[in-house]
Amino acid sequence: MTFTLFRDTAVPRVQKDTGNATLSGDPVQHAELKFAGHNDTIKSGIWDCTAGAFRADYDGITEFCHVLEGGATITTDTGETYEVAQGDAFVMAAGLRTTWTVPHYIKKHFVICAVD
Repeated sequence: MTFTLFRDTAVPRVQKDTGNATLSGDPVQHAELKFAGHNDTIKSGIWDCTAGAFRADYDGITEFCHVLEGGATITTDTGETYEVAQGDAFVMAAGLRTTWTVPHYIKKHFVICAVD
């Protein structure tokens, strides 16, 4: 059994390679992976991003997010738009295709679960 208290984890803050996902601006994304378990099928940590727009597709994963700072506009491929801000929590189901537009900055806690 493992108990992971995030404040006690000293993990590196890693800049993510966004590849060709950037749509506008120069969004810089970082992640701190605080927990990975069950053969890496569950991951949790802190993610942040500076201003810009980028694609994020949820192929084979479902993600829970809790916004800690800032905010973003998330638009799905079906045209639905969601404004998320500090304090908001939400889930993005496997198969969802999104565009994130971050006007200034966003920081969130995430839990990602691999799904079949």
